[in-house]
This record gives sequence, structure tokens and C-alpha cells, in this order.
Amino acid sequence: MIQRIIVVILILAAAIIIIIQPKTSLKKIIKNTEASQSPIQVVTKEILFPKPAPDYQETPATSAQAIAIIDSKTGISLYEKDANTKHLPASTTKMMTALITLENCSPKDIVTVTSLQKEGSQMGLEVGDKLTVENLLYGLLLTSGNDAAYALANACASSYNSFIQNMNQKALDLEMKNTHFINPAGFDDNLQYSTALDLAKLAKIVVANPLIAKIVSTKSSVVTDITGNKTYTLENIDKLLGVVSGLEGVKTGQTEGSLGIFISKITRDGNTVIIAVLGSNDRFGESEQLIDWVFKNHIWPKH
Repeated sequence: MIQRIIVVILILAAAIIIIIQPKTSLKKIIKNTEASQSPIQVVTKEILFPKPAPDYQETPATSAQAIAIIDSKTGISLYEKDANTKHLPASTTKMMTALITLENCSPKDIVTVTSLQKEGSQMGLEVGDKLTVENLLYGLLLTSGNDAAYALANACASSYNSFIQNMNQKALDLEMKNTHFINPAGFDDNLQYSTALDLAKLAKIVVANPLIAKIVSTKSSVVTDITGNKTYTLENIDKLLGVVSGLEGVKTGQTEGSLGIFISKITRDGNTVIIAVLGSNDRFGESEQLIDWVFKNHIWPKH
């Protein structure tokens, strides 16, 4: 009888331990969790934008049909004049050509020129020439060679048409909503268009590539074919490069339909702006005026 009582007591004790122990553990978990909870401190870094100067002056009068000035760091617009109006982009198209080239080809890849586009500005290619992609990019961006544009478009995609498709897809990816391309050089066509704001956006992306940034800030260069025997002397069309303080490229353009175009990048005191001037009768002179204006009339936060 006593043994049965002892057995019953042991069974009851075991049952009590099983029931109580999980509760005790849960209490400990809740207690520990509550103890570990503390107000979450979210550290946010304030984005500081350039502001108009106290003695802000209006922009100088220009002949340009469209203008966009953006702060490179924040992307905000500092000035716009018909910045979303569609316009013939001329050779500023070659910024996108360069970007797609480097997405599909390595700078050291060798391109054989199989056909020529001899209309407009040239770097001096002939059928059968073999050059690196990098040297063709110099011809594309310094002398604005249409022959280089077509050589790259034929080599750095599965087909020429595929290269053009890549250009348009990239425009969509970059939210260049009012841009469309049908050729890599910038020849005038109703289906080839962009805007001052879209081209400013594109320039901001393009100069983020170190090789392109280096090329567009080069005043002149002599490149060769892969044998080293044939040379191409290249002069940058950008007349403000080396003349205007802080100017670092980017691309010129001019056709009968587009008039003068100049997309420029300028850095002063650590602050960088991108200026797009389209449809101008004096693209370099008006760009220089706008460069001086934007830095005199805006204050950037201290770094």
C-alpha cells in the first residue's frame, strides 16, 4: 500500500514538473525579451541641397531653345528652360553609344572595321583597320567620329539593330522618358530625339565611368591601330576644355537641324553641376555664362 502511494506521488510530481517547467521557461523568455527591448534609434543623414544665394540674380538671356542645369550629387534641378521638350540630340547621342559599348565590350577588345560611315565628322577609319575599343572610344568622344560610332555599334552587340535596341532599353532604365534613338552617331531624324533634362541625366551617368570621364576630359590624343603603324590624331571639339575653370567635358553636338548643343560637367570647390544647352547659336559662350551664373548664384552646404 505504501509503495503504491509512493509511486502515485512520484507520478504526480513528474507531471507537475512537466506542466510548470515550460511556463517557467516562457516567463524567462518574455522577461529576457522585454529587458532587451529598448527604443530603436534610427540614424538618418540629412540630404543637403544647394540653395539660391541671398543676392540671387536671374539667369542670363540666351538663344538656346532648351537648358537644364542639375546638381550632380543630389540630381536636383537648379534651372530649366523647356527642359522636357523633345529636341534633336545630334552627337550627344554618342554618350549613350559609349555607355552601351562598355556594357557589351571590354576596352581591350579588338574591333575590325568592316564597313564605313563616311558622312559627317570622322576619326579617319578605313575598312580593314583593327583598333581596340578604347581607342575607338577616343575617336568617338574627342573628334565625334561617326565612323567610330558605327564601328562600335556593329562590333559591341549581336547585331547593329540589337545595339540600337540596347540604347533605347538603357534610356528606359535611366528614366529618360522623352528619348529615343535609331542611330548611334546622332544623325537627324524625327525618330531620334531627347531633351535637355534627359541628356543631363545621361551625362551624369556616363561620367561616372572612369574611362569615359578620362576621355571626355582629354584635350587631344594620338591613338593607333593594333599594329602601331597607323596613327589617328584626335582633337577634342570642346572649346571650353582647359579654358573654363573646373570644366571636365562632356560632349558637343551640332547638325543643321539641332543647331549647337553642349553638355558639360563642371566642378568648383568640390561641387559639381551638369549643364545641357540645346539649340543654341553660341553653345560655348552661353554655356560659359551659365557656368558662371550657377556657381555665383547658389550656395552649397559645407562638406
